Amino acid sequence: MLFIAGCAALTVTACSNGSTGTDAKPAPTKSASEKPSPTASADPQAAAKKAVLGAYDHFWDEQAKAYSQGTEKGTDLEKYASTEALARAMGDLASLHGSGNVTSGKPTHAAKVTALGLEKKLPDATITDCMDVSKWRTVNKKTGKALAAPKGKLTRYVSIVSAQKWGKQWMITKVEPQHRSC
Repeated sequence: MLFIAGCAALTVTACSNGSTGTDAKPAPTKSASEKPSPTASADPQAAAKKAVLGAYDHFWDEQAKAYSQGTEKGTDLEKYASTEALARAMGDLASLHGSGNVTSGKPTHAAKVTALGLEKKLPDATITDCMDVSKWRTVNKKTGKALAAPKGKLTRYVSIVSAQKWGKQWMITKVEPQHRSC
């Protein structure tokens, strides 16, 4: 996200340290046409959005890994998912395991933070994502054969995701597929 900031010309006055000040050099100034680059300290919103999206990417990496193995063991899924999001993933894993299936491939997505509440006691964020599961298949674990997708299943769809910041870590708490294409 590009942030455009207006620049104002400032006059910098050097403070004396008790010497005559003849060897003091003036501080360099930026021209009005130069745009300051946003930094984490200068733009906490941008830094938080980047951290939320990073946690969300890790969540999907770990979820895809768990689904391809048929178990969460050996993954960091619980490091990035909690509450409803973790319960849903664990339910999906139980269903896959019970039917003798796993997944192959990996979903892709195009996520953006659409709401951010950093001022709250428990900071939160909403992510709107366009999930693409066209290359993510359910396969029989023994045979490796892909199962037919249900008729009418969307392969690209909108998903609304909730996240909360617990200490220093953003956690994905809820994932709600919207049953509409993107």
